[in-house]
Amino acid sequence: MTNWLDSLGYRDYTLSKASEDASFRSYLRVECGTESWVLMDAPPEKESCDRFIAVAEKLCEARLSAPDIIHQDQSQGFLLLTDFGTTDYLSVLDANTEAPLYADALAALLKMQTRIECNDLPEYDEHLLLQEMDLFRDWFLAELLGIELNRARQLQWQSIKQALVQNALEQPQVFVHRDYHSRNLMKIEHRNPGILDFQDAVKGPVTYDLVSLLRDCYIDWPAVRVDQLALDYYELTKVNGLVEVKPAKFLRWFNLMGVQRHLKAIGIFSRLKIRDGKNGYLKDIPRTLEYILQISAEEMNMKGLYSLISELNLKFRVKALI
Repeated sequence: MTNWLDSLGYRDYTLSKASEDASFRSYLRVECGTESWVLMDAPPEKESCDRFIAVAEKLCEARLSAPDIIHQDQSQGFLLLTDFGTTDYLSVLDANTEAPLYADALAALLKMQTRIECNDLPEYDEHLLLQEMDLFRDWFLAELLGIELNRARQLQWQSIKQALVQNALEQPQVFVHRDYHSRNLMKIEHRNPGILDFQDAVKGPVTYDLVSLLRDCYIDWPAVRVDQLALDYYELTKVNGLVEVKPAKFLRWFNLMGVQRHLKAIGIFSRLKIRDGKNGYLKDIPRTLEYILQISAEEMNMKGLYSLISELNLKFRVKALI
């Protein structure tokens, strides 16, 4: 890294850790006097920079705040990016700031869904949706908790997954950031928010990023407030011709999409602990499980999921590990 920076003419700089990442990428802040940049290190054998660069261009073309790519060396997996600072949404969200911060984030989301051409992106298809949900069974149940589903539970699990796949695929398909939450949104002065970690973007369900933001795995809000924000956004999507369904149908899409996403997230948190030795995400599993319980208790075709989580005492078992 230092050889590369030196070759570009940077002098008298300091390097410090910029952020944690749930992948093989790492980020360093490069500071020189009053200026700073972020250096992304994506090991070429593990991560490609191509998607990051392509999606960054899409976001910038839509007049959204993605980092500018100042220098790149894809052979080494290095990108030097503009620095959005150190204030992410999670660090400043509270009862006083929630309304303006989410207003900005939802306005940016609408631009993503209405301005960005996504037909050239990978599709959030049945295969990918199923693969993600099986992270819950494989890494959370089996690897973290040592639970193997019997035949009856396996059949129940297949039925749950198919219902969630159907819910996702029947929605209008738009640009999906895929990790649109408080740790990947930076509070910035001009054209807030600064948007990060977008390289896995796909063409997928209209409610996916909305539920990522409003039922965030890292911070929660009263259910009534979440529903209101979701329905407020529904009105915007309807006006902009994205959806034509009734509000109740949109809210059901939103709720079931959240179940799919949260199953995936719990599986990833478990994998980070077991495979990568990153223990910090365990504390976020109880909150994420609670979201699933809330929705599965109300949805008839999710009753099997509710009973699985309740009867296996999953919340209790996780808390014992933290």
